[in-house]
Parts: sequence; C-alpha cells; structure tokens
Amino acid sequence: MQQTIQEVIDTIIESIPGAPRKDSVDTIKSGDPTQAVTGIVTTFIATCQVIERAIEWGANLIITHEPTYYNHRDELAWLEDDPVYAFKHDLLERNGIVVWRFHDYWHMHRPDGITTGVLKQLGWESFADSGQRERCTIPATSLSGLVATIKERLGIEAVRVAGDPSMICRHVALLVGAVPGEMQVEVLGEAEVDVLVCGETQEWTACEYVRDAACSGVDKALVVLGHANSEEAGMKWLVEWLRPRFPGLAIAHVPAGDPFRYV
Repeated sequence: MQQTIQEVIDTIIESIPGAPRKDSVDTIKSGDPTQAVTGIVTTFIATCQVIERAIEWGANLIITHEPTYYNHRDELAWLEDDPVYAFKHDLLERNGIVVWRFHDYWHMHRPDGITTGVLKQLGWESFADSGQRERCTIPATSLSGLVATIKERLGIEAVRVAGDPSMICRHVALLVGAVPGEMQVEVLGEAEVDVLVCGETQEWTACEYVRDAACSGVDKALVVLGHANSEEAGMKWLVEWLRPRFPGLAIAHVPAGDPFRYV
C-alpha cells in the first residue's frame, strides 16, 4: 500500500533524536498531507522554479530547509494582498503540492544533516574534528587557494572574503546559514581558528573583527558564501539519507541556486 505524505513526514521525524520539538517551524506550509506520495524533491528553499521542477518531475512533496513565504514562521496575514504570494500559493494549490519544512529537525540530527552534507561536498569529512565537526584541520593552503577550492567544490560563482589572500590557513571553522555575529566573532577569537567560513554575516561584526585583527598583528580570515550557497549541499545529502528509508520512492534534489547575480 502506497504511503501518504503524512506517513513519510512522520517516519522522518521519528528518525530524529529529540523530536518532535515543541514550537518547531518544521510544519506543512501548503497542500494536503493525506494524499499518497508520488515523489519527493529536496531543496534549500521552495522557489517558484523549484516548484515547477517538482511538478514536471511528478513529485508532490517538497522538503525545504528554509521558509516558503519570506518570513521565519511562514506567517501569511501580512501577505494577503500581495500578488507574488498569491501566484506562488496558487501554483502550489493547483498542482496539489505539499511543502514541508525540514529545518530544526535536520539540524537536530546527529551529526547535523546540513553540516554533514557540506563536509561531504567539500571533501572535508576526514578533516573534521570527531567531537566538533564544524572544526576542520585541512592541509596548509593560502586563503586564496582555500577560496578557490570552496568555490569549485560547492559550485559557487562568487564569495566575499576578508583577510590577507596570502595568509596560510590550516584551521577552519564552518558556521553555515545565519548565526549571530557575536558567535562568529567568538569563534574567530579562538587561538586555533585561522578562518571562519559562514553563510551570511552582519557587516559590523565578523568582517570588522578580521580587519582589526590585521592591525593587531593577528592573521584571521572570513569567507562569506551566502546563505543558500552554504546550506544547499546539506539538502542534497538528504536525498541519500531518505532513499533507504523509502525504497522504491522517487527522490531527487533540486537546487534553489544563489538568489543573487554578480555584476
């Protein structure tokens, strides 16, 4: 008997230590979960283009890491008269697509699902500290060489960098997505951290710490990937995680891509 979308979601949640979590943002954002699942698409964020790809592919469940409607909890009252919201909502409803967010629970997975996927795509699994996988000791390379490797392996067109391009990097801290600026500065302040690779940053926090560190004679560097670029690989790895749990079900990753172009 074919599983319903709700049964798929329940199976995933049951696999996460500490779940279910009270007041989680990981809820259904659209559609009827009682329908039989026809296929799953994973993505960083359910853009209209991702939704169209899912429709073409015949999948009726999109598992997204980030919000669908432009705010953390996908609250809708403020968007009632917005034509862009109306277009996206109608696209989902007309095609019977269920969007379910998998943010809190994927980060609660042990090891963290997003970080694991990023380490895999970077080829840094063997460099990660066993007790703190966000810390990696890599073969010595210049900051410019490190940036080139990250761009190539994650398929990123451009990143933002603070620090001396020639400085030697061995100890990398990986903080994907968006974390508080104070946390980024605290990590950069650790003596054993040479470079912080993050998703996004406030422009008066970590980047200014790196600039002032140079004046004090301390080599530090910051590489800002962009939020989507820093986490997409984690949703790509979710496909591998899901397949043994749902044998025979069509599952694919559709990257949302970088929302910015560089001119």
